[in-house]
Amino acid sequence: MHKVAVFYGKQLANYGFDPPHPFGRDRLDAFWRYFVSKGYDKLVKIEEPIMASDELILQFHDKEYLEFVKKASSLGYGYLDYGDTPAYKGVYEASAYVVGTSLKALDLAVNGYHTFNPIGGLHHARRDRAGGFCVFNDIGVLIESARNAYNIKRIAYVDIDAHHGDGVFYEYVGDKDVIIADIHEDPNYLYPGTGFEYEEGEGEAKGTKMNICMKPNADEEEFIKAFDKAKEFIDNSKPELIIFQCGADCLKGDPITHLAYTEKAHYYASKELHKLAHKHNAKIIALGGGGYNRNNIARAWLEVVKGLLYI
Repeated sequence: MHKVAVFYGKQLANYGFDPPHPFGRDRLDAFWRYFVSKGYDKLVKIEEPIMASDELILQFHDKEYLEFVKKASSLGYGYLDYGDTPAYKGVYEASAYVVGTSLKALDLAVNGYHTFNPIGGLHHARRDRAGGFCVFNDIGVLIESARNAYNIKRIAYVDIDAHHGDGVFYEYVGDKDVIIADIHEDPNYLYPGTGFEYEEGEGEAKGTKMNICMKPNADEEEFIKAFDKAKEFIDNSKPELIIFQCGADCLKGDPITHLAYTEKAHYYASKELHKLAHKHNAKIIALGGGGYNRNNIARAWLEVVKGLLYI
């Protein structure tokens, strides 16, 4: 059994939106209740959230955008994008806690833990704007912090959320040292409508990006075939850090997507990435991402933790 740290705390649960928004503030507790009921809280180190400073957030985000979020957070109304991501009083602080917690996950990973931030993985936010329920892109800040604080050069980002991680993919599309494998629902059927298989990176980064598009109703057998391609791609890149966005919205029964995996997909992906991390002496961080069926969240994320604990 390996050392695993899982994050839980009120400040992390505060990230979310009022009903009937699918990304509610009950998501973390839906996972945690199930996690504790199965006794896994006794097998991991439980860590509290921490808030990121503006200086850390600005490693990835534009200053003008940061100030826009702060102002909207103070006013407490309106939208941070074109209608998916509402502002509310305290949204800046809640978002900064998600980022800070993912950075704390990095610190712990460098010190020998495999880590899981259930509310991390906000993969739609761009440097200068919000998108798809995501205010700050904790993944982008995490990538920049890994470079700046720890001199980590080869970073692999693996995303199995039903939605394409456009905020990571296009911000690093020309960066040869960020290797991306993103398995998502066919963009012809689902937001954000990006992530086609012909997109493989640009310029010197050509060939360092992989999109795999899954048809609606694809099951975990089809997922495992796709994931094995992604795994080989990541293996060949010899990463120093693996960031795993393990969105649970690809499970059957999610209210806003159309895939049909079971939680076995998440165990398989987590376990196989865990093996790769040991093969390459790499750090591994898992981030919860999307998922809007609370039972699916609970089951899928528990399987992710199992995959980090055991290989």
